[in-house]
Amino acid sequence: MKFTANIWKVVFPGVIYNSSGPRCTTPDELRALWESESSAIMMKSCSPLPREWNPEPRYMEVDLGSINSIGLANHGYKKYLEYAAELKAEFPNKPIVVSIVWFSHVDFIELVTAFQNDENVDILEVNLSCPNVLGKPQIAYDFEGSDELLAKIFAIPGEKPVGLKLPPYFDPVHTAMMAEVLKKYPISFITCINSVGNTLIIDPETESPLIAPKGGLGWLWGDYVKPVALANVRMFYKLLWDRMKIIGCGGIKSWVDVFEHLLAWASLVQLGTVLGKENTICFERIQKEFDEYMDKKWYSDVNQLVGNLKEL
Repeated sequence: MKFTANIWKVVFPGVIYNSSGPRCTTPDELRALWESESSAIMMKSCSPLPREWNPEPRYMEVDLGSINSIGLANHGYKKYLEYAAELKAEFPNKPIVVSIVWFSHVDFIELVTAFQNDENVDILEVNLSCPNVLGKPQIAYDFEGSDELLAKIFAIPGEKPVGLKLPPYFDPVHTAMMAEVLKKYPISFITCINSVGNTLIIDPETESPLIAPKGGLGWLWGDYVKPVALANVRMFYKLLWDRMKIIGCGGIKSWVDVFEHLLAWASLVQLGTVLGKENTICFERIQKEFDEYMDKKWYSDVNQLVGNLKEL
């Protein structure tokens, strides 16, 4: 049985789609996602103007995931408006999700306004976690700053669901502080988590970091971050369960990981590292495994599973 999900009035034909990051920058990559078993198409986090890639080596796979410092490279939001129109005309049955990054409040307002007014975009995910931006703090760790920014974003007219991609929180006090900010606004969902930023992996043979930008510091993805992602999904569930949905992201490479994220109270999940490693075939594999296990467990509705973690 194929399980569906929704964010507000937008229906997803499954519970698994891509995160903003690997294989979602170019028209060919976006088309491949549309033609895959991904339940939506998330486009690369976009900025007002195009941005170039960081110097090589900027991405490296390791046994338990990957580390990168891509530098928020993208084609600029006007190009993604064009891509959305082209894709929607050919593939009308999957939601289009845009990811928006910030460099100033003015940038966010410009992009949110543009995408709210675009008929081809279904959902907006505002990225409040940008560890790759040199000299810029992660706004989601500044609770007063987040409050000020969200007040401006949610004053923009529009009916499309707006959600937030959040960084990992490691202290329950900080999670609670952010939850109090989020309660003030009509947020449709939060995505937990963005990659763990400012991490370092060293190659003992070369005695050097694996990547070049920022002295070797980069975003950590994959198995490394799954326990952190699950904890953030669960902590925010306990604080916000009746207000917004949660999308799980972090260390998902098999049906087991999907199942655990939904148990923790995610309604949908996003794939990142595994998409980079396996390409779009990962959606078909993981979705098939997940559906088969749900049938085996006699779940007839994915909502019977969501949040059903049996605490000791």
